[in-house]
Amino acid sequence: MQSLLAVDIGNTRIKLGLFAAPAENLRRERIGLPVPSHTHAMPTEGWNPLALQQCLADVPAETPWWIASVNRPAAAKLTDWIQQRWPVRMLEYTDLPITAAVEHPERVGIDRLAGAVAANRLRDPARGAIIVGAGSAITVDLVTADGVFCGGAILPGIALSARALDQFTDLLPLSPMNELGSPPPALGTSTLAAIHSGLFWGAVGAIRELIGRLSESLPAPSSGKASALQIFLTGGAAPSVAQQLDPAARFVEHLVLAGIVLAKP
Repeated sequence: MQSLLAVDIGNTRIKLGLFAAPAENLRRERIGLPVPSHTHAMPTEGWNPLALQQCLADVPAETPWWIASVNRPAAAKLTDWIQQRWPVRMLEYTDLPITAAVEHPERVGIDRLAGAVAANRLRDPARGAIIVGAGSAITVDLVTADGVFCGGAILPGIALSARALDQFTDLLPLSPMNELGSPPPALGTSTLAAIHSGLFWGAVGAIRELIGRLSESLPAPSSGKASALQIFLTGGAAPSVAQQLDPAARFVEHLVLAGIVLAKP
């Protein structure tokens, strides 16, 4: 039985995870998430094929690559390289074991759906969930207690917002703050400090507000007693965000990679 290499191609980074256990066993396991034995991250643009080849030198030739991508040019470049060495499969919505109650499920970012698949394995079966992805874009998505993906909200990530302030204003500088790091003071006493405050607390405030409004959008349960939604966060900025939300909010580092592994065989 072979292992599986899961790949999440984002707009800023490509994340790879080698799952050493047989893929079928990983899907059958009902408790918790599959955990990668090795991981690797590299920039979406300008990654080094030689360095990647060296990193994967011990991966057997028969190991399949399952890819979820939201960046089509990057996916085309990587799959062209992979196909010379390993079998590759590009995942689509229909490959994932989840129902999406949205207008065009095939257009939903496959990373959002993979994260929802993984959250369905982690959450209490009687409770719905909010999944926050804090990367190039920030996504806040809702999954019902029945495991249905209902959609959510998308807003610019920290780095994207910082570039917009620099490119579309005359005097505001580019902030070196690429992700949500340590919370800055709300009161910025310089232009750069004020940008840091706005980027950080604006993103946290938006996420907090969206969690509240998405929670209110769920229909009332027949029992009349509503259960609080569980909150799962992933992405480079997620650890800092989790500290500012509900104390029970849970950071799951490899949520999307685990969801990829849980795709239908």
